Amino acid sequence: MLAALGGNSPFLADLAVREAAALRAFIAEGPDAVAHRALAAIAALPIDAPRPRVAATLRQAKRVIALVTAIADIGGLWPLERVTATLSDLAEAALRGAVIHLLRNAHDAHELRLPDPAMPERGGGLTVLGMGKLGARELNYSSDIDLILLCDPSADIYTPRSAGDALGAFTTRLARDLVALMESRDADGYVFRTDLRLRPDPSVTPPVVALPAAITYYESMGQNWERAAMIKARPVAGNLALGAAFLEAIRPFVWRRGLDFAAVADIHAMKQRIDAHKGGALPDAQNGAMPDPVTRIAGHNVKLGEGGIREIEFLAQTLQLVWGGRDPTMRTAATLGALDLLAQAGHIPRPAVIELEAAYRFLRTVEHRLQMVADRQTHILPERTEDLERFAVFMDYPDAAQFATALLFHLERVRARYTEVFEHVPDLPEHAGIASELDFRGVDEVPAATQTALRHLGFADIARITRAVRGWQAGHVRALRSQRARDMMASILPLVLAALGRQPLPDIAFGRFDVFLSRLPAGVQILSLFQRNPALLDRVAAVLGAAPSLAEYLATHPGALDGLLTPEQAATPLQMLRVRLADARLLEDVIAIIRGSVREEEFAIAVATLEGRLNADASGTHRAALADAALDALLDPVLADFATRFGRVQGGAMAVVALGKAGGREMMAGSDLDLMLVYDHPEEVTQSHASRRALDRGARALPASQWFVRAAHAYVAAVTAPGVDGRLYAVDMRLRPSGNKGPVAVSLGAFHSYHATDAWTWERMALTRARVVAGPAALRGRVEAAIRAAIMSPGEADQIRADASAMRARMLRDLPPDGPWDVKLRAGGQVEVEFIAQVLQLIHARHDPGLCSPTTRIVLARLHAAGHLPRADADLLTRADHMWRTVQGILRITIGRTAPAELPEATVRPLLRAAAEAGAPAVDLPALRASLDTLAGEVRAAFVRHVGEIRG
Repeated sequence: MLAALGGNSPFLADLAVREAAALRAFIAEGPDAVAHRALAAIAALPIDAPRPRVAATLRQAKRVIALVTAIADIGGLWPLERVTATLSDLAEAALRGAVIHLLRNAHDAHELRLPDPAMPERGGGLTVLGMGKLGARELNYSSDIDLILLCDPSADIYTPRSAGDALGAFTTRLARDLVALMESRDADGYVFRTDLRLRPDPSVTPPVVALPAAITYYESMGQNWERAAMIKARPVAGNLALGAAFLEAIRPFVWRRGLDFAAVADIHAMKQRIDAHKGGALPDAQNGAMPDPVTRIAGHNVKLGEGGIREIEFLAQTLQLVWGGRDPTMRTAATLGALDLLAQAGHIPRPAVIELEAAYRFLRTVEHRLQMVADRQTHILPERTEDLERFAVFMDYPDAAQFATALLFHLERVRARYTEVFEHVPDLPEHAGIASELDFRGVDEVPAATQTALRHLGFADIARITRAVRGWQAGHVRALRSQRARDMMASILPLVLAALGRQPLPDIAFGRFDVFLSRLPAGVQILSLFQRNPALLDRVAAVLGAAPSLAEYLATHPGALDGLLTPEQAATPLQMLRVRLADARLLEDVIAIIRGSVREEEFAIAVATLEGRLNADASGTHRAALADAALDALLDPVLADFATRFGRVQGGAMAVVALGKAGGREMMAGSDLDLMLVYDHPEEVTQSHASRRALDRGARALPASQWFVRAAHAYVAAVTAPGVDGRLYAVDMRLRPSGNKGPVAVSLGAFHSYHATDAWTWERMALTRARVVAGPAALRGRVEAAIRAAIMSPGEADQIRADASAMRARMLRDLPPDGPWDVKLRAGGQVEVEFIAQVLQLIHARHDPGLCSPTTRIVLARLHAAGHLPRADADLLTRADHMWRTVQGILRITIGRTAPAELPEATVRPLLRAAAEAGAPAVDLPALRASLDTLAGEVRAAFVRHVGEIRG
């Protein structure tokens, strides 16, 4: 090892001689113990140590750590992560020691009035953010440390010598002294070179920026490269809590809620500027001959050049910016950690991550060896072949040729992966050729060729389209006021018009796109999304053409497009919500996040249904899982917030029961939630109990039953609270015991008693669709048992059938079908299929509990398997159940709850497709209606066979 140091690095050879004691300790104890003692020496500095002693201690620690990490790295004793973490620990310890010293000196000089002079960092009003590799704990061997220094001008620590107008001069002097402690050189060396240029607008701001000014800057002027830089920001010295609060304040700037493909172009543009300024391209073939590997790598910059470290970092950070706003799990500072998370989420292929990780480790090793030679912050390989030969030996290769081959292997793989993300913009698909025919310039009528092209695409109102496009080109729309946005729109305009022209009513679809565009607060992000994902435009056009409600939602919530690009994830809706709720602080945040997430997911489910990617069964299951997750995620925060005002009922709990479509996992777009809230508590607990602290804040106790009823009201209010996204769900609680006359929450005991003595047949039928979806596991089990007992309670089969027939007759009288497309209430419609399944469950469940399921199609299959339903009827009813929900689902998405007798043309196409897939192929609407009428007649006959005649 000594030969390796002496033969390859004059700097390390000198260190080994100078720090011989550390070298001997390394051999005896290993690198960890030596590094630990060096860092402990900094922490042990007396609070009032003179500056020369502070400086000497920091430099001594630097020399020891430099020697230890080099030997552990070269000898393979430490992996890359341990090497970079130790160097980062040194920087952090040095900065903390220096800041403590400077703040205490300022206190002793009466420039500051520290709340605790023995611990100057606490309440000190100054925070140091580590940026770049220090923030990510990835410092290289001879790295600068990038810092942002912030102060809190409102802190109650300033004296007349540092307050008001004197604050700027005081903090500037403090910054100058900190930099001097870090980078001033003497015979003992230096600690770290320091760079403060990552602060907001460094050309005009002082070295220490006031917190309010920094927050204002990032909120109003921050750029994408600064967002990328802030991914790695971390408080490392001074008041750490102040630094954390600052990062939380600018979190919305860094992590934008929507997918931000504009960041891809911005970060790539920055890399191109680096390439232009520093040079970074590897030599290409000349006259058909590729230079030999050694010549190609000579003088190459392994950090900033093609295929270098910076390309790996930019790739990871940019994809984090794109996806991290929606998914907080993407927010990590470490490069390798970020790549792994991106692969787990499906945003980058796992093979690509394996390649990039191997390249990153190799390139960081090359970087470290380059810097170990003379302790210089260099990333450039030697120019001369003889120097490359020597460096190859330092890299443990027999010669420069083999080292060059290995290096090029990694550089070329990184470059290929980088190009996939940054330099590939998909070609426009068909109809892109019409670009030359589209000329909207001027104020007169557009040229005949343009009019012909528009008519060929399917448009009729040429004048309207001309006015709109000219308005876009002139920047009259807010989203297109920047030249960059207008250039993007010009590049995708043929694609936009072609996609809209493919809709059944192109002019209507165009009008909705114009509304969508006019409501965008900015255009670059969305247009970048379209530019990099041309197929997305076809999907958006289909939504605009067929579904007015979805078009309206998209116009007011353009971020919903993100859900159409997010990869299919293994995460459940509940896991998804919990990840997003990591950003929540208050109950209002919880409600808003859940409501927004549900609306976005509902939009994605509706689009998938419209496109035929989800059928009625799958979409119903997805929606129900989403509702389950929302109800579950909301329950604990609502009860916790309620408890701050009224305490808690000790040992008590509440469960949420879903019935109807939600209970049966058959939800459709816009489905209400039929809910029942059931609670239980120990008999001896008669009222709620609040902590002393809560009582001091105004909390008061309530009788136990009143506590649960009021808590239930709070929960329902949270579920139905209106917001910019509308409300989470409409709630119907009429299926609870005693309906609207009963309390909004029912005790478990009262539920048992009611269903043992007073329940009507229709209430027991409703319970066949019940599922407990939220609440503690123990209570959920007890409620589920009570529901089973109610379903299986004794009852005469004839009476059950008679009650069901009578109820169906009342429904036909009081709730007649609303037009020919009301397949729910029509004779032989969805209600009658469900009645058959529910009645047969009540009749047979007592002797065969395994029949029960809240899902109609599952019950029908079980009834047939148990011999209670002939195969022909089971097949008929299962097909009808699927068909009715299919028709309802498409009509809900494209029209709403009430469909007119004459369906709009935009609805016909998806309806005929969905009906054909559900088993009723038809060439047009009359043929489909005839097929549905026949099916309804068969269902009515089955109803009569299994339930009874409908009289009245």
